Parts: sequence; C-alpha cells; structure tokens
Amino acid sequence: MGGLPYGYIRVSSKEQNLDRQIVAMRAFGIPDERVYMDRQSGKDFDRPSYKKLIRKMRPGDMLVVKSIDRLGRNYEEILSQWRILTKEKQIAVVVMDMPLLDTRQNRDLTGTLIADIVLQLLSYVAQAEREFIHQRQAEGIAAAKRRGVKFGRKPMERPPEFEKIRNEWAAGRISARGAASLLGITHKTFVKWARKDCFGENGEKSTN
Repeated sequence: MGGLPYGYIRVSSKEQNLDRQIVAMRAFGIPDERVYMDRQSGKDFDRPSYKKLIRKMRPGDMLVVKSIDRLGRNYEEILSQWRILTKEKQIAVVVMDMPLLDTRQNRDLTGTLIADIVLQLLSYVAQAEREFIHQRQAEGIAAAKRRGVKFGRKPMERPPEFEKIRNEWAAGRISARGAASLLGITHKTFVKWARKDCFGENGEKSTN
C-alpha cells in the first residue's frame, strides 16, 4: 500500500480507560505518535482529535480502530464517514475486531463491497434495535400508567409558612406577588396553590 498506518481510539467519558485500545494499537504496529484519541461520545464525528487525524491522513494511508463502536455509535454517520474515507480520501480502514471490515485487500472491488454490505447490515440492526427499545419503553410506560404510576417531576413541597401567608392574601392584606416573594416561589405557583386550597381547581378569586 505504501502509506502510513494511523490509529484512532475513543472512550465516552474521562473515567473510562484507554489502555486496552492503546495496547491493541501497539500490538498492531502503530507507533504512539500516530495514535489519536478522543474522550467523547460517539454520537457524531464532531470530535477534535478525529478531525485532526483525518486532515493529517493522505491517500494510501491506513486508519485502524479496535472495534466499530470506537469509530462511532451512529451507523448512519459511520456509513457516510466510511465512504468519505475509503472512496473520497482513498484511505484503507481496518476494524481489528471485525475482519470483514478491512479494506486493505482488493480495496476498489471485493473488499470495499463486503465492507459496505457489513456496514449496511450493522446500520439496519442498530436501527431495528433502537426502534425495539423505544417500543418496549412506550409499552412499559403505558403499562405503568395503567397501574397508576405517575411520571414526571416530583411536586414541589409547600413552605411551612404557606398557610399563614395564604390567609393574609385571602384577607386582602397582601398581594399574590408579595406572598410569592415572601415564600420564595413563583407568582404562578402561589396562585395555583392558593386557588386550589380556597376554591378548588376552578377558583376565580382575583390575584391582584
């Protein structure tokens, strides 16, 4: 091939360890100075080290990753990026954990075709899995609601002095905004609580 080998490694957070991927790159024969790494989510390719690596690479070079999810987790974007790398930039791509994703051999014909098919299949499986997860989540939420489980933010607790200040408001000695300010809550929240207590959900008492 004649080009230079480069490695790319990624973890999703600062707490995760890069050692396993670094050891794999060294075993593959890639020197440390040509290994680029990001500590960032794989949801897209807007990553500083990855973009720097792609600018650095030239036609005939080789990009090596430990596994396809180290390259990214969004298979639609992986497909797009794969075509840019292999067809536009003429870079060979090697995924260590998946020998079928190795375009070093027969790059313009069989190797590229097989890699494209594998990526399309992975994309389909990932999309089906996402839809299945969303379906199961929706079914689980619906079942929980039928059992009476309530979702959403826990209701705010009323301050201990709420009743006293509400009575002051009800007697006309303080405005709703003044009461809300004293309680450290919003005007809307005070009115909602006060109306519910005094007149029920459809109370019409003036809040001025």
